[in-house]
Amino acid sequence: MLMPGEVIVGHAKLEANCKECHVRFNKDAQSKLCMDCHKEVGADVLDHKGYHGKLSEEKCRVCHTDHKGREAKIVVLDINKFDHGKTDFLLKGAHQKKEKVKCKDCHDSKKKYREAPTTCNGCHLKDDKHKGSLGTDCANCHIESNWKKAKFDHSKTKFEYKGKHVDVPCKKCHDQHPANYKNAPLDCASCHRKDDKHKGKYGKKCETCHVDRSWKSIEFDHDGETKFKLLGKHEQVKCLSCHKEPLYSKVKTPTECVACHRKKDVHKGKLGKQCESCHNENNWKKIQLDHGRTRFPLLGLHLKVECKKCHQTKLYRDTPSGCYSCHKKDDIHKLRLGRKCDSCHNARSWIAWDFDHDTRTNFKLDGAHMKLDCYACHINQVKDRIVAPLSCIGCHDNEDVHQGEFGQQCERCHVTRDFKTLIVGTRPKRR
Repeated sequence: MLMPGEVIVGHAKLEANCKECHVRFNKDAQSKLCMDCHKEVGADVLDHKGYHGKLSEEKCRVCHTDHKGREAKIVVLDINKFDHGKTDFLLKGAHQKKEKVKCKDCHDSKKKYREAPTTCNGCHLKDDKHKGSLGTDCANCHIESNWKKAKFDHSKTKFEYKGKHVDVPCKKCHDQHPANYKNAPLDCASCHRKDDKHKGKYGKKCETCHVDRSWKSIEFDHDGETKFKLLGKHEQVKCLSCHKEPLYSKVKTPTECVACHRKKDVHKGKLGKQCESCHNENNWKKIQLDHGRTRFPLLGLHLKVECKKCHQTKLYRDTPSGCYSCHKKDDIHKLRLGRKCDSCHNARSWIAWDFDHDTRTNFKLDGAHMKLDCYACHINQVKDRIVAPLSCIGCHDNEDVHQGEFGQQCERCHVTRDFKTLIVGTRPKRR
């Protein structure tokens, strides 16, 4: 066969051996031989990457026809008509403005087009004021339309922009701006140290109380965030009044009342630390003790008596609970009936008494006994109580005309209506 013409300089060494580029009687196999030599292009075609990988099913010879002489140019590229969208780098923004960006700005004339850098830093290294500290993916912040205009999404970092922070310039927090953004502190105190009126006593978690809408606004929910609910006058107390030690330290703020109210404890600690059992948050001097939970429930007129009437000392526990301790002056019996005043008297009225002799003693009152004065029978004192005899003879000894001859069971013949009246038909036996 005849040679159609000389091949280009790059193929000259293959010119003598046709089978390096041609397969006899099979033109379709020629493209594979091309890609065997041009391995980079072949890889793009197989991976569908780059310009060649995005072309439709075309033969190499359609664009690259050889045998036109040593100096022939078989790569025909019209840069004015070239569709950059068929490459791996789509031109956007300022990149597609030909008056601003030329092909030579990215494609070095001494290198292949495919060797042009695809990262922003490849072309904008001189514009990188961060000195590489933020990596090479400039597109995270910068946009193609204007290099100086940033679009960084701060919510993707460990510090989300909210409230007044949105209007703060980057360099206010990033003191190494623009060289290094990564080392910016995350705690509030780093930027708001001058605003910290607590002088560091409350730690660095300013966001626990302050909000980003306004530093002066406080939104700390003491009831929900702590185990100590602020009630009554506690709501008006300044934080430093209770929080003497720095927050988040090993020394915890005490929650018992006496920790803050020790100087007001007139009981000198004798009643323990549970001040809330009697006192309340609205008024320390106002007592709300439920006396029903003590050994002496308040009933009747006791409910109207002032505490100090019974409690002579600040140690309430030493107050006696016996009636006589407070009602000694009211005891008209002069201890003849003992100290258990509650046996007859009640808390509704000291003057009124409701002693039921029939049910509460072994001696029922009937007949003339019902009209007698208590002291008529209760004449003998045993220990601290006057004890009355149960036998008839105990009171009627001077009326026993039998001189004890018939024993002490007077009720066998006599009746309680009248001692002189005898039971009809009774004949007592002589002893």
